[in-house]
Amino acid sequence: MDIIYAIWLRNVKRYVRSKSRILGSLGMPLFFLLILGFGLNSVVVIPGTGEGYLEFLIPGVIAMTVLFTSISAGVQIIWDKQFGFLKETLVAPVSRLEIMLGQTLGGATTAFIQGLIILVFSVLIGLIIVSAVGFLIAFLFMILIGIAFTAFGIAIASRMEDMHGFQLIMNFVIFPIFGLSGALFPIESLPSWLIPVTLLDPLTYGVEGLRYGLSGTAQVDPVVCFAVLGGFTIAMAAIGSYLFRKITI
Repeated sequence: MDIIYAIWLRNVKRYVRSKSRILGSLGMPLFFLLILGFGLNSVVVIPGTGEGYLEFLIPGVIAMTVLFTSISAGVQIIWDKQFGFLKETLVAPVSRLEIMLGQTLGGATTAFIQGLIILVFSVLIGLIIVSAVGFLIAFLFMILIGIAFTAFGIAIASRMEDMHGFQLIMNFVIFPIFGLSGALFPIESLPSWLIPVTLLDPLTYGVEGLRYGLSGTAQVDPVVCFAVLGGFTIAMAAIGSYLFRKITI
């Protein structure tokens, strides 16, 4: 447990000390909320709920923030490879599973903090939390998204050596994941052939779980959301651990 805590603490301290990283990660979410959200809020009403577009968009933007921040944690693995820190860690008398768990929890924590910042900002611009329990449900889904996609990013980074190549592959992967998640548009409004594709996207269940926690409504049953996202999180943690153990320095 000591090595998990030490690596987790290292990642969190690096994040807290990097003010530019914190501010830079807020740029795109704030753009979606302030420009897209307010721009369409007066002209778009979500069918079946009667809620405005901004209220519908907020859970998706929070999920996007957690997704982008958690996936980028894989860059830390490649960075540590190039500068020798990972080699020093791997030769230490600790298991690689502990190292991977520390990296995963550290990345998930920073992603959760980024999502929390956007959540607080959303409350300031008018989001009404339906209940304290809903707030906790939103926290739970933010944590699951963070752990799942941090492990996913580490799994990919474990097989790569080039930081720029990793970033290109992540952009190729995460934008479809985000775009198909129902974060920007109601699932029911999509073409019939695209709905099954959307339901194959694990982030869909994170977005809908967040939406249920924050607004009390969701297009997918929240129990199903928790089961699917929880299963995906376990699977990604297992795959990430396996690939991380195969790293050669």
